[in-house]
Amino acid sequence: MNYPGDFMSTASEYLHRSKAYDVYSIRADFPILAERSNGKPLVYLDNAATSQKPRAVLEAMDWTYRHAYANVHRGVHTLSERATKAYEDARTRVQRFIGAADPREIVFVRGTTEAINLVASSFGRTNIHSGDEILITEMEHHSNIVPWQLLRDQTGAKLRVAPINETGELVMEEFERLLNERTRIVALVHVSNALGTINPVKRIVEMAHAMGAKVLVDGAQAVPHMRVDVQDLGCDFYAFSSHKLYGPSGVGVLYGRYELLDAMPPYQGGGEMIRRVTFERSDYAKPPTRFEAGTPNIVGPVGLAAAINYVEELGLDNIAAHEDDLLRYATEATAELPGMRIIGNAARKASILSFELEGIHPHDIGTIVDHEGVALRAGHHCAMPVMDHFKVPATTRASFGLYNTREEIDAFIASLHKVREVLG
Repeated sequence: MNYPGDFMSTASEYLHRSKAYDVYSIRADFPILAERSNGKPLVYLDNAATSQKPRAVLEAMDWTYRHAYANVHRGVHTLSERATKAYEDARTRVQRFIGAADPREIVFVRGTTEAINLVASSFGRTNIHSGDEILITEMEHHSNIVPWQLLRDQTGAKLRVAPINETGELVMEEFERLLNERTRIVALVHVSNALGTINPVKRIVEMAHAMGAKVLVDGAQAVPHMRVDVQDLGCDFYAFSSHKLYGPSGVGVLYGRYELLDAMPPYQGGGEMIRRVTFERSDYAKPPTRFEAGTPNIVGPVGLAAAINYVEELGLDNIAAHEDDLLRYATEATAELPGMRIIGNAARKASILSFELEGIHPHDIGTIVDHEGVALRAGHHCAMPVMDHFKVPATTRASFGLYNTREEIDAFIASLHKVREVLG
């Protein structure tokens, strides 16, 4: 019997398809896509919120629960050794996936939100003080706003916000003006979850480093849709979630340059993250263990590694090309709809179409299209400042994944016509 580490090192055991990008055979890998919703074929266009899971991920996790489940790192028995191997093989798999220099630079967390909170709490409270500045952008998800507000309130630092323009792009002149010698950290999204905007991260990192600032990148919406190399980007921290990358929920990744992680104090205290504990003091483990207190999500990283195998077998460039085609097709098709206003028209976008229909609340749109079997997202998308910028209470968002098709875009457009038919 193979150990979990074996099936994470070779995708071929779980992936059986031709080298051509065949979206219809890919769809067969996702059992949930055969479901019906309100009696109609399911059209799942809420991938920016969370993605569906291929059979390869389900099988990898099921195998681990059946054959290799035990607590990691702490046991000398066979099951613990199997589980530990799978867990650490997953760390190495993530390292290769994002181009990190060392597996020790990969910290497993619950998701992007916890990763950002970890950096704000540990790096922030150690290195950011009264009078220092934190620079974020107007397009950030709440997860990349609130932790920095908390840090600001705790330290007396200043929180600066670089604006966006009417196309949903970062105003680089204003960003550069706000960046100064007092800036200690820049925290920005790689791809906006509300607009689809792709930020020029590599250029921003170079600008920030020239001022002596560190850079954290929220990559939750980037890693499912494009190739990411953290060393090429040059960023100091990079965060993403498994569940948007066709893996399980409850697990995510913080990448941090090792010398930074090694200088940071623990984020949480407990078992595993220590070397020795007495009542007088505790000596902490080296990264990444220092930041993984308690029993971790043992099987989650196994599922994440299987998801990485899956998308790399398909090819990130192939996925990006397929999704770009869907986005162009949907953008052109919606242009014919009366009262349609697309929110976010950046020159570089990824996989997200946010819009409003004049006179119709997004929640009503979401409810009616659901009756047609179409799953969209309606709301502020945890990006209220973006909604404020465009002077809308909410938007409706269609977000595309590697398994969506042009036929599903047609069904989506037909469902919007149904909205007009019902509500005028």
